[in-house]
Amino acid sequence: MARVRTSYRCGGCGAGTPRWAGRCHACGDWNTLVEDVGTRRENAGRPTPIAEVDAGRWRARPTGVGELDRVLAGGVVPGSVTLLGGEPGIGKSTLLLQALSSLAAGGARVLLVCGEESTPQVRLRAERLGALCDGLWLVADTELPSIVASVEELAPDHLAVDSIQALADPDVDSTPGSVAQVRACGHRLVRLAKERAMATVLVGHVTKDGSLAGPRVLEHEVDTVLSFEGERHHALRLLRALKHRFGATDGLGLFEMTDTGLAGVDDPSALFLVDRRAGVAGSIVAPVMDGSRPLVVELQALVAPLPEKTALNPRRSAQGVEPGRLALLLAVLDRRAGLRLANADVYASVVGGVRVTEPAADLALALALASAHTGVPLPQDLVACGEVGLAGELRQVNHAGRRLAEAARLGFRSGIVPASGPERIDGLGLLRVRTLHEAVTRLGLSPSSA
Repeated sequence: MARVRTSYRCGGCGAGTPRWAGRCHACGDWNTLVEDVGTRRENAGRPTPIAEVDAGRWRARPTGVGELDRVLAGGVVPGSVTLLGGEPGIGKSTLLLQALSSLAAGGARVLLVCGEESTPQVRLRAERLGALCDGLWLVADTELPSIVASVEELAPDHLAVDSIQALADPDVDSTPGSVAQVRACGHRLVRLAKERAMATVLVGHVTKDGSLAGPRVLEHEVDTVLSFEGERHHALRLLRALKHRFGATDGLGLFEMTDTGLAGVDDPSALFLVDRRAGVAGSIVAPVMDGSRPLVVELQALVAPLPEKTALNPRRSAQGVEPGRLALLLAVLDRRAGLRLANADVYASVVGGVRVTEPAADLALALALASAHTGVPLPQDLVACGEVGLAGELRQVNHAGRRLAEAARLGFRSGIVPASGPERIDGLGLLRVRTLHEAVTRLGLSPSSA
């Protein structure tokens, strides 16, 4: 027997509460709680021993796009729902079309719902990408009941909706893209995917701060949340899993945007270093970790001293590194290593459009700043890895062995690391130091050497 259950849910953040209130307890917005009536079955299902649960059909199936399968821990799972988010123009639709075409070429029946483009537009893109397949079906529609009817008629193995913000449910009195519409349409599509064991991908827009637009309850309902990132002025694109119920979230997929679509990058470290110049002060290479993947990137710094009359407000510019981390390292270099950079414009950048936010790049960035300040180039085959503390001490970082092994694979022959770091790396001579001052001195970057 079904029992009626009445509760209230915030239209902004999706948080629920058993009683109405003027203000949402989760996000703090006023007058956003709406009545949510549902039913609760007394006997929704029978308890089953975990060993007897049949999970055979819930195995990942490769999409045929290697970097996407890397992030998804093998591929898409039947009945799963994936939310793909990214900035406009970053390549979400291109990645989606390439993956769907590959699945269709493998014998699957695929339906792509075009909510923002016409079918001829998608056809032209497919021709450019070489993604024309008989098993790929298109429908240009934004009405939720019509989309459900198309799914029931075609019975696809995979469904993709581009985008969830373009859909509308006539039963919901709100405009397309609103919180109420996105929640209602997303909930119905998730339920449809589970009922039909149909792998589903929902494309979502992002807000100005980079978070997915729409109610947070949508992120809770889906199985996987993917973030597609990159700089428009660079060809590199990065795919990360922010949530994944069928695997780890530390995978990283790298693509290069070309004239014929997205191409997987097999050796990203070599791509980042291909145009590096030798013998230039302020340049150094750092082995970093992005998820579980080691990358070797170039950090560059430029220091431009200012005349005393104009040195009251020196400029600090950080591209690809955290501005707060740059300010911290400048203070440590000043107080602990004797390098006076307070009266100079300072610019720091990570080459290739990559963002480095982990403290493991502290030592490399500090040495690049010292090199730019003194004008002394660092050895071309040197890599640096370590965290810098406020006392000027160097601290070890996680996965140091994997980082340095990647650098050795690319031909680097020396590395400067904290004294507590790894003892030995094949093919890489290690210079072990305890403080930033010691590192600067031993590399000839101290003020007396300038």
